[in-house]
Amino acid sequence: MPDFTLHTPATAPDGSKATLDAVTAAWGFTPHMHATMAESPAAMIGYETLWAQIGASALSPVEQQVAYQAVNVLHGCGYCTMGHSYLSAEAGMEPGTIARLRAGQPPENPRLAALWAFTRRVAEARGEAAEAVPAFLAAGYSRANVLDVVAIIACKVLANYIAALTGLPDEEFMSDPALAWTPAMAAE
Repeated sequence: MPDFTLHTPATAPDGSKATLDAVTAAWGFTPHMHATMAESPAAMIGYETLWAQIGASALSPVEQQVAYQAVNVLHGCGYCTMGHSYLSAEAGMEPGTIARLRAGQPPENPRLAALWAFTRRVAEARGEAAEAVPAFLAAGYSRANVLDVVAIIACKVLANYIAALTGLPDEEFMSDPALAWTPAMAAE
């Protein structure tokens, strides 16, 4: 596997410096995902812009995490599944829902389950899932939310693929045994 640099704001290419500085200030540390992604200003700025816009979407923080985890677990991305397990707890998600998502299972809440199922279907079908839209809308989601889910999938494709291609090392906080995750833990 190629050896990718974990950039700091001081070593990042010029086009990534300001974004990596902002990420480091916001998180209080430089996440390995961003440190690696900084190698490509286009990837870094595109990811951060998409992440921010998803955060401002009509989907609640918990709903965002349900969709993120649906994709992370589907793709088998340990780094992202562990990171979003932490972010799910921070968003106020119930521990049982976090556990179900990590196991590759839908939440028990019917509305969140509809979001999870729609996200998985769209990701599995690479977008060729128009037949799934009516049930998603019937669960109380909007047409804008259909597109929000596509944005979340795009964001996770960037992160999941980068983690896989670069052999991204886990973050220090991921050493917490409660966050440990491998694809074998999902009941696919």
